[in-house]
Amino acid sequence: MTPRLRRRTGFEIELMAPPGRSRRSLAHDLAGRLGGRTRPVWHSDSEPSLVPGLGRFLHLTQGFEVVRADGSPLCTLVDDITLRDDLDPRAAAPSGWYRLLSDDPRLIALLARQCDPAAPLERVLDPVAELWGVATERVGGVVRLDDPSAATIALAAPQGGERERPCEIVTPPIASGHFEALEELLGAARSLGFTVPREAAVHLHVDGGPFRVPRALANVVLLVAHYREALRELLRTNPACRRLAPLPAGLVAAASRVTPSMDELRKAADEGNLTKYFDVNLTQLLTDRPKRDTLEIRILPGSIDAAGIVNQAALIELLLDRCEEPEPFPADTAGDVSALLEIMAETLAQQD
Repeated sequence: MTPRLRRRTGFEIELMAPPGRSRRSLAHDLAGRLGGRTRPVWHSDSEPSLVPGLGRFLHLTQGFEVVRADGSPLCTLVDDITLRDDLDPRAAAPSGWYRLLSDDPRLIALLARQCDPAAPLERVLDPVAELWGVATERVGGVVRLDDPSAATIALAAPQGGERERPCEIVTPPIASGHFEALEELLGAARSLGFTVPREAAVHLHVDGGPFRVPRALANVVLLVAHYREALRELLRTNPACRRLAPLPAGLVAAASRVTPSMDELRKAADEGNLTKYFDVNLTQLLTDRPKRDTLEIRILPGSIDAAGIVNQAALIELLLDRCEEPEPFPADTAGDVSALLEIMAETLAQQD
């Protein structure tokens, strides 16, 4: 029997479309099943740059928002650049698939606001060109936009390498009926032949409110730090998954204090260069202006099975319940799976 989740949780589920299909295929299928509609959207991400002196490229790729017949959000389907091993990097870009590139986050934000993700490649940069009072230039298959001083603002380039096939399903926060909501999405994906890519993961975005208390946040740090290998064994974390890392040692030390403060935790996170790309994403809990107020668990393996995802999320819920208690999270010397199971059993017994 699949357990019922209690926490308000959003899901990010990384899948791969079969050759010849794309995340657009799944968007149209879902909208058709539910009498809803789709809307092209931009998805912002970054990747290492091959240009000397430029550390990374920022880019916008094409995604699709799906809404139900009543206008309520169902999900968003976007690219994920960590999914690469199942793709043919030599494949030409299908008609209509491209991305926008720049090297300044402020310009990326401007492009996302001004440019229409449904526009054809040759016209997509025109609204921003008008702001500068310049015209775009076609260079081979790429559209380039320079400012009046000839400094490049942005590029629009065809996106080949089968980049239309990666499909990360991003749900809105789900308050109840988690299994049913996920099965609605994953059942459609399975029917179209979508699969779990080699590097895939599932991310949980749990309501962050309860973890804005210093003790609860510190307990999450202690859980993830002291039981890192046990959690990976318990949850069967995908060893091929990218963008995971242990939490900074300074943050663990701050969380280990008898009475940690939020200021101490924030300072240690800053000094440890904490980003979202760790086993758990705490960044939204350490700012007063979160984009979305969530605690993100990033170590679940890829899956296209709703019951399996919910079962693993239920284990996380029990551990987070223990993190909310006023006592420090126990630091077992072995830190193995059996210790975690004992903690979950004690927490469950207290709830009964």
